[in-house]
Amino acid sequence: MNNTQISLIAKNYADALVKLCKDQAMDCREILNSLLFIKDTCKQSTDLKTILDNPSVSDDVKCSIIDEVFKNSIDNHTIEFLKILIEKKRFNEFEGIIAAFSDETDKINNIQRIEVTSAIDLNDDLKQRIKEKLENRLNKTVITEWIVNEDIIGGLVVKINDDVIDSSLKNKLENLSKNII
Repeated sequence: MNNTQISLIAKNYADALVKLCKDQAMDCREILNSLLFIKDTCKQSTDLKTILDNPSVSDDVKCSIIDEVFKNSIDNHTIEFLKILIEKKRFNEFEGIIAAFSDETDKINNIQRIEVTSAIDLNDDLKQRIKEKLENRLNKTVITEWIVNEDIIGGLVVKINDDVIDSSLKNKLENLSKNII
């Protein structure tokens, strides 16, 4: 699940990118994949990230580096978007923009990302049944992140955005001990 803080500035840029996708009839998923590729490249190359974040490096130099590094890897619209971020001194919002754009893309495609924690690794059949129940209940396509945490002892903890459904044995025991005391 995405834990990146999303500022209002990042949300506004992401909304503009969604609008651009709609106006230009571009595929939001393709743009998102390009943004994620850029993020991964910056993560792998600390020199690139340092240069793009450095205020003493001119915008022209940064834009030429962007052209050189990404011209054969991503589409021109995404390159131009990166250049706008650099010129407006908003590259520091890049990860928040990706998170906000991903959220908007999920809304457009009726996708819900969910985190399911269990005490043991569940088999594929059980995972599929849980996923199908969640899809039926939410009336959305569900993308599930499966986490194993032995501390919950048994049961499941399902996290949907900020909502948590905790049916773990640990939670039930804690509630029981509160009621006894």
